[in-house]
Amino acid sequence: MGRLFGTDGVRGVGNRELTPELAFRLGRCAAAVLGGGTSGEPGGRAVLGRDTRRSGDVLEAALAAGIASCGVDVLRVGVVPTPGVAYLTRALDASFGAMISASHNPAEDNGIKFFAQGGYKLPDDAEAKIEALLLDESGKRACSADDGLPRPTGAGIGRILDAVREVQRYARFLTESAGVRLDGMRIVVDCAHGAAFRLAPAVLRDLGAEVIALCNEPDGMNINVGCGSTHPELMQAAVREHRADAGLAHDGDADRVIMADERGQLVDGDVILAICGLHLAAQDRLPGRAVAATVYSNLGLKRTLERAGVAVVETPPGDRAVLEALLSHGLVLGGEQSGHVIFLGHNTTGDGLLTGLQVLRIMQETGRALSDLASQMTRLPQVLTKVPVRDKEAFSENARVQEVIRREEQQLGAEGRLLVRPSGTEPVVRIMGEGTDEARVRAAVERIAVVIAAELG
Repeated sequence: MGRLFGTDGVRGVGNRELTPELAFRLGRCAAAVLGGGTSGEPGGRAVLGRDTRRSGDVLEAALAAGIASCGVDVLRVGVVPTPGVAYLTRALDASFGAMISASHNPAEDNGIKFFAQGGYKLPDDAEAKIEALLLDESGKRACSADDGLPRPTGAGIGRILDAVREVQRYARFLTESAGVRLDGMRIVVDCAHGAAFRLAPAVLRDLGAEVIALCNEPDGMNINVGCGSTHPELMQAAVREHRADAGLAHDGDADRVIMADERGQLVDGDVILAICGLHLAAQDRLPGRAVAATVYSNLGLKRTLERAGVAVVETPPGDRAVLEALLSHGLVLGGEQSGHVIFLGHNTTGDGLLTGLQVLRIMQETGRALSDLASQMTRLPQVLTKVPVRDKEAFSENARVQEVIRREEQQLGAEGRLLVRPSGTEPVVRIMGEGTDEARVRAAVERIAVVIAAELG
């Protein structure tokens, strides 16, 4: 991770840390690195989307201006889910894509992430090149006419083109990916007042479902507030109230989904991976008979899939790590407990709308209720906590901390597991324990937390 790019693009409070000035410079540097010209100068075109945050207006204008000032045309598609930008980057053969969103974060935050040609998230070396152009040892470089980057004039200047109708191309892709009609189904969808507020209800209705849409009236500041995938209780209650067949809750940029069955019980990313992995394997449509999942996925997922002869390739946290595993192992399905699920045969990144449609498709094809499908996976009790620390780097070198972790792992044995590691984004050490005996797991986690607090807190 660099000084500017975090685990998922460049993030900050809109108009304070993530300023229009920074967005403009990012646009110029990204165009210089990713632009598709053939004569040493940037060229080609970029797809630019955003979610519903109020700060998105000024950041979109600045980012577009920066890209165009370097000679790259900008296709401004407006409010669209993040995976829509990934798809359109590929479908329109664009040089790169850019999305303005802070996903599930509060409305005050915002972010900018880029997709390379083909719709994949940027590799580390591309992010490093953009940072090298933008930053020097003393901090951010000033934006000036002599920044060393291309600055064409006249007909060489990039154009900023209104391309909002291209969102319908993404909508058609989603309906085609469903593969079945949803006639007779009643679906609740919580749009989180975010990027999917129009698209999610429209796609479900186009497929024939009766749709109860929640939180689809964004005002620029209500994105993710008490709703969406981080607050699925609203969706759960609506499923029970309306006697729906299923519920879907998206986050602000709709790259993830958390579902609820007809009883209002949660169906998270791990259960979705189990449902889809088992179904694809049964149809001999799961290359390698394996699924990629992060180390934080519930142990019940691994046991469920392995009983059916499906392996689990474990990855570090983050959807980028999941994607790397899919590509390196030739797999098509992977994801995270949070609801980021990648169907690589369809899209190059986590796609909440597509994921929800794949689960609804399985319900239609099998005639089974979502609760029945979800019951195929037995979740093991999981205990999560985090301990504030002064210095994360001292974690691996502290003998007492490492000793207590080894001792507790030995005591749990084959009936459980522990995962203890510093956070990549906060000054904390995260502890996860799971196993067949919740009391034993909880006690082990608490003992480790006490030692970490005493030694590093």
